[in-house]
Amino acid sequence: MPIPQDVTGDEIDKDVRQELQSLPKTLAEDVAKNLVMVARLIDEDPEGAYGYSRVALRLASRVAAVREAAGFAAYANQKFNEALAEFRAARRMSGGVELWPVMADCERGLGRPEKALDMAGAPEVHKLDKAGQVEMRLVAAGARRDMGQLDAAIVTLQSPELASNSVQPWTARLRYAYADALLAAGREPEAREWFAKAVEADRDGSTDASDRLAELDGVEFTDALTEDEADEADEADEVADDAVEPVEPVEPVAPVAPVEPVAPVESTDASPEDGDKD
Repeated sequence: MPIPQDVTGDEIDKDVRQELQSLPKTLAEDVAKNLVMVARLIDEDPEGAYGYSRVALRLASRVAAVREAAGFAAYANQKFNEALAEFRAARRMSGGVELWPVMADCERGLGRPEKALDMAGAPEVHKLDKAGQVEMRLVAAGARRDMGQLDAAIVTLQSPELASNSVQPWTARLRYAYADALLAAGREPEAREWFAKAVEADRDGSTDASDRLAELDGVEFTDALTEDEADEADEADEVADDAVEPVEPVEPVAPVAPVEPVAPVESTDASPEDGDKD
């Protein structure tokens, strides 16, 4: 797959760059460029990111960072079985536990919420940092909802991190998940309160909390044109553009020579009416 010229490979994280030092220089540069493209496209173009991840995987399958990137690209495309295999491989290579929550979420994606709950109670969770523990709590609550246990999902999300007034990178998502669970349980007033709190914490727009809050408040957003009307307008513009043909340039006309005045014709038979017509 072609890589834009502005991608040098130097954009990758320093820890990943260090991992790639085990490869020959030229190979390391190629792998780095593909990893940069995975990170660049994974949100807006998951399929494109997946393609670049497969190239990187073909070039350096024994590098943990490459297996991790391949896992996230597969995860973004809902290829949960493939993602889980890549995450497991990356974990074996690195020995870390950072991928434990997303591995559990893959189990959810594969229709095994019970397995995800088992992972939520495993010793590995205690080795996670605060962000990882919050992520694990979100996955566990999702597994509870998968199993129809709404009240248990709500209780799972109740935590010091949820009650804290400080805003952390995970705060908006945690509040959003709690509000959504409350709404699913029919507790609309509480859900509205927590959607509002999620909006306060969502500084980068990572959730649609503002839309959900507006929906609860009965606010409707309408476009000036419906989608069908917009399509019709675009088609009409295209037809009008096609109908206009370029005008051929006109050859300049040679100036006409002045006409000599004609002497009036004398006629003795002219009537008054004929004179008026002249």
